[in-house]
Amino acid sequence: MRAFAPVSAFFAAALMGALTPASAQGAQDMNRTIIVTGTGEASAAPDMAILNLGVEADGATAAEALKNNSAQMEATIKSLRDAGVQKKDIQTSGLNIGPRYDYSRDKSPPRITGYQATNMISVNLRDLDKAGAIIDKAVGVGANRLNSLSFDFADPKPMKDAARKAAVADARARAELYADAAGVKLGRVLQISDEFTTHPGPLPTVRLAMAEAAGAAPVERGQSTLSASVTIIFAIE
Repeated sequence: MRAFAPVSAFFAAALMGALTPASAQGAQDMNRTIIVTGTGEASAAPDMAILNLGVEADGATAAEALKNNSAQMEATIKSLRDAGVQKKDIQTSGLNIGPRYDYSRDKSPPRITGYQATNMISVNLRDLDKAGAIIDKAVGVGANRLNSLSFDFADPKPMKDAARKAAVADARARAELYADAAGVKLGRVLQISDEFTTHPGPLPTVRLAMAEAAGAAPVERGQSTLSASVTIIFAIE
């Protein structure tokens, strides 16, 4: 192995010699740069909602609690399907069965008084004009828990692209300002990196109306804003 060491060293030295000018040039190029961060926003009214609701049901035994829950959940899902919600837009998000305890007896351990089954589903609502009525119908047939309601876009790409363009334009304007102030000429783009942040509108308030209540639960979609931030490295000519 030692006999080959000088040859290896020779090639290593040759390689270092070949790379050094390029590395030096790269370092020099990076020293003649302007690094700026630009921001941009795009806002629009969401066109879909994600609803997380479910059923809590009690029973003397775990099996009875699950049976009662299943009956109410089947009715809830049927009401959603009858309202036009597609099967692919309904997904189970949680299922739990546990005992219920009585803690009222002093200095005595809690005793099991029954069982409770909870089944939650996530539902994509694509017709927001019907969202309130759909929620009310689900409540009327058995849904008794509403964990959350959030808004989103079926196709967020147009908003992302608009925010990206605004962020790049902002970054270029900043870079041109700095270059002009420094008395240099702005060159080509060397590197771009970006990130996104979504700012939803005010959280919606949904009233769980009882089956006999008139009217639908009010649901307001508001506006959602997507912010893009880009960091661009420009060369200085």
